[in-house]
Amino acid sequence: MSRAVLLVMDMINDLIHPDGPGGKTYAPIIAQNGILERTAALIAKARAAGLRVGYVRVGFSPDYVQCPPSSPVFSAARERGIFKLGGWGTEVHEAIRPLPGDLDIVKHRVSPFYGTSLEPTLRALGARTLYLTGVSTNGVVHTGAREAHDRDYAPVVVEDCCAGVSAEEHANALFCMKRFARIATAAEVDFAAA
Repeated sequence: MSRAVLLVMDMINDLIHPDGPGGKTYAPIIAQNGILERTAALIAKARAAGLRVGYVRVGFSPDYVQCPPSSPVFSAARERGIFKLGGWGTEVHEAIRPLPGDLDIVKHRVSPFYGTSLEPTLRALGARTLYLTGVSTNGVVHTGAREAHDRDYAPVVVEDCCAGVSAEEHANALFCMKRFARIATAAEVDFAAA
C-alpha cells in the first residue's frame, strides 16, 4: 500500500458550487481554470495508483457550538447559516464526490490538523507524503502545507488543483509555501513514485 495520501480540502458546496454562498467568489475561478475536472482526474489517478483519498471539510454542528465568535474567517457562519454539518452545504461537490472507504475529516478551523482526526489517521496509515489540493490556496492548503511540514510529512501542493479568490492571492500563497512544500502541477505528479 502506498505511503502517500491525496487530500481534497474544503471543496464543499457552500464554498465552490455556483448555487452555494461562496459560489460567486470561487465558482467562476474554478470553472475558468478547470479545477474540478483536473481534481477529478487527479483523484482517479491516485485511486489507480493505490493511494487513499481523504476529504477535509469545514463544518459546524447545527448549534454552531464549535464556531469561534471572534474569528474573522468564521464568525459570520452562524448568521449566514453556512458550514452547517448534515446539509447540502458541507457535502463535497458532486463532480469529485467521495467513494465508500475514502477518509472524511471534519474540521472547525482553517487547519486540517487542528482538533481533527487527520493526524492519527495518517499515522495509522503510515503516510509519509501528502498531496494537497483545494480552496483556498492561502487558507487550508497553505496551513496544511506548513503543518504537514512541521509534523514531518512531505507535503506536495498540486497548484492547479487549488484556488484562491484571485490569481494574485493564489500566486502569493504558492510563493510562500515553496519553503515548506514541493509545488507541482497535476501533470507532474507521479503517484507511482510516492
